[in-house]
Amino acid sequence: MNYIAHIREADRQHQTVEEHLLGVMALAETYGEKIGIKHITGLAGMLHDLGKYTVEFREYILKAVDNPDSPPTRGSVDHSTAGGKLLYQFFHSSEAVKEHRYRGILAEIIGNAIISHHSYLQDFLSPELESKYLLRVRDKELDKFDETVELFFKHVMKESEFYHYVDQAADELEKFLSKSSSASNENKLMFLSKFVFSALIDADRTNTRLFEENIAENSVPNTDELFEAYYDRLMAKINSFTVQPDALSRINQLRREMSDHCEQYAAKPSGIYTLSIPTGGGKTLASLRYALKHATLYHKKHIIYVVPYTTIIEQNAEAVRKLLKDDMHILEHHSNVIDDADEDDELWDGVMNAKQKLKLAKDNWDAPIIFTTMVQFLNVFYAKGSGNIRRLHNLSESVIIFDEVQKVPIPCVSLFNQALNFLEVYCHSSIVLCTATQPALDFVEHKLDLKPDSEMIKNLPQVIEAFKRVEIIDHASDEEFNNEKLADFIGEKLNKLQSVLVILNTKSVVKNLYLQLKERYSDIPLYHLSTSMCAAHRAQILGEVRQHLENRNRVICISTQLIEAGVDVSFECVIRSLAGLDSIAQAAGRCNRHGEQALRQVYVIDHVEENLKHLKEIRMGKQISKKMLIDLKRDQTAHDGDIFSDVAMEWYFKQLYREFDNDVDYYIPRLRKKMTELLSAAKADNTYTQAFYSKRNEHLPLFLANSYRTAAEHFRVIDDLTTSVIVPYHHEGKEIIAELNGERSIADLTRLLRSAQQFTINLFDHELQLLSKNSGLESCLDGKVLVLKEGAYNEEFGLDIENDSGFDLSMF
Repeated sequence: MNYIAHIREADRQHQTVEEHLLGVMALAETYGEKIGIKHITGLAGMLHDLGKYTVEFREYILKAVDNPDSPPTRGSVDHSTAGGKLLYQFFHSSEAVKEHRYRGILAEIIGNAIISHHSYLQDFLSPELESKYLLRVRDKELDKFDETVELFFKHVMKESEFYHYVDQAADELEKFLSKSSSASNENKLMFLSKFVFSALIDADRTNTRLFEENIAENSVPNTDELFEAYYDRLMAKINSFTVQPDALSRINQLRREMSDHCEQYAAKPSGIYTLSIPTGGGKTLASLRYALKHATLYHKKHIIYVVPYTTIIEQNAEAVRKLLKDDMHILEHHSNVIDDADEDDELWDGVMNAKQKLKLAKDNWDAPIIFTTMVQFLNVFYAKGSGNIRRLHNLSESVIIFDEVQKVPIPCVSLFNQALNFLEVYCHSSIVLCTATQPALDFVEHKLDLKPDSEMIKNLPQVIEAFKRVEIIDHASDEEFNNEKLADFIGEKLNKLQSVLVILNTKSVVKNLYLQLKERYSDIPLYHLSTSMCAAHRAQILGEVRQHLENRNRVICISTQLIEAGVDVSFECVIRSLAGLDSIAQAAGRCNRHGEQALRQVYVIDHVEENLKHLKEIRMGKQISKKMLIDLKRDQTAHDGDIFSDVAMEWYFKQLYREFDNDVDYYIPRLRKKMTELLSAAKADNTYTQAFYSKRNEHLPLFLANSYRTAAEHFRVIDDLTTSVIVPYHHEGKEIIAELNGERSIADLTRLLRSAQQFTINLFDHELQLLSKNSGLESCLDGKVLVLKEGAYNEEFGLDIENDSGFDLSMF
């Protein structure tokens, strides 16, 4: 009998179960080979759809294809349990475990990946003291399971070969655990589980996509050749700077020296390094030079830039495209247009519809150069949804550059450190922490494994002093501002200066100030920037602002903090609402950026109209910074006499982390547990295993007891969960929405979803509810993608909750 894994939509061609299992195994092996676990990931691939070797599944898939409007009952055929059950029965009995302990651990790691590959990793032990893993692989009865196993050994791999393959996987596990690392075994196994799950998800979806598109194999660019060509183009550009009129200026000489230091570091083995280039020091070019040289020398497959805000993505990606003269191999990933966090798609596996096509669209970070955000990076490791974790394996064999690393959300500091340690030790990745204000990442329990000689820049104190281009004027320690007073203050500066940038902490205050200034200064170009605007919109605004600055026109820009990290603009004056010391330092980098004047002023104010009730990090950072300003006003030698000195920065971060205490380990109040405990606590220290024993008077019969799914369900990089929505900005945004509403192939959806990154905004639940109430929302692709109606997007502010902007998009 022909057992079916998938049926192609175009010609009803069948992909057999054997073809699919062996194809996924082969892909998974290539992913696992990168970190020495080829047989572990291959084992997951060869067994993941074992349950399709049944007459019931064959009848189910044929019926589903023939009757798309009346699919079979959900859960009528379970095909994802069988592979996990085989591993448990063969290698997890008491006798089997005694004979070979590592086989038993493998059964848990791989078995969990297999039973979860249509949703997310299950808990080995949940807060309710249940093991969803055991309920599936041990307790659930599967009809004709023995026949399914026989078919596997007959068609996919002979039983003797299978046992040998498992032994090879067990050897890999033993080597993996024996590798020298500061991490506990539980922590190592947690990251191994996530890597295996990532490899399986991506291999499964890639093989299915290739079959659906009738393509023989996945095309992969030769990154060695590509990075060599990129490096030559970059160096040609850098060398061209030496003949420019200002090449011998002190700042440009320093930029060249720091760039040279980065190249020298590229020859060092992969590790975790810091690049503490002062603001305006040319860190984009310097870090790219390091990345390309290191990637060429050590055969890395990806260069990944991780930035704090989506604003910086479009600017940096565009700059790199121009430098390297390539559009094809550079990916921008702002947010997840598709939300699959609560999706269980087992019902439709094998049958093609809009949801399946979206799942199969390439969203796995397989590009040579990738720009993404800190939110998306952390989501890969810790957030729910198979789409997030699918990307994890592509972080291996990479150069990963964290731009403005001080913006790591405080609750995520320990999780961030653990992820970086894993990437360096096990995944052969080199990591660069790039910022002018290095955070104190070693003041927490789960420390970052930084070596003593990790800083790339020599003579750092002298470099920082040489780059000093602004002075901080304190208006925050002894007076308060509202928008009325701030508008007057801006007017005073405009009597003497051409350009003013104002950075405030909340979107509502930014918008209100903008409207107030609009009435006062109708003759001066005035711009508003916030995350209510999509990337393409912000890019257009920043382009206009830069043009005014270059022409030395009068211009005012009112922005949230999104402009202060990495955005290449240079104003004569910056006014910054009091916030964390790192934010003030970054804001200062938007003033006199290229040393156009000897010294310019950055004014720090205390804005009383900002509601920071739900912005704890900003609120606490503001309090600490204010205390430091008061210290300096009382004693000019306090904090080494400079608010931005190394001494001041170290003191600031120590105080900040002390204020958050348990929060750096991502404390979950509802569970009264840290995320780090849920993910990697030893069984002996796990309160859930202790409670399990007390309740049942027996030990949990597993090696692992961690709560992966529960941890993922509680993980948010920011406090409030948001949803990505595509906006009809410009004709291209409208075209993307129109195309998504039509019938599209997987390749078309891949292209459209990548293009849509420039035209998305992230909305909170209350904003979605108001938009729905005001008829400002629509959906497409069976409700999987949300879009704004044209009236709900404004040319000045972006999102218009009232859906009454009157914005005529046809003018664009």
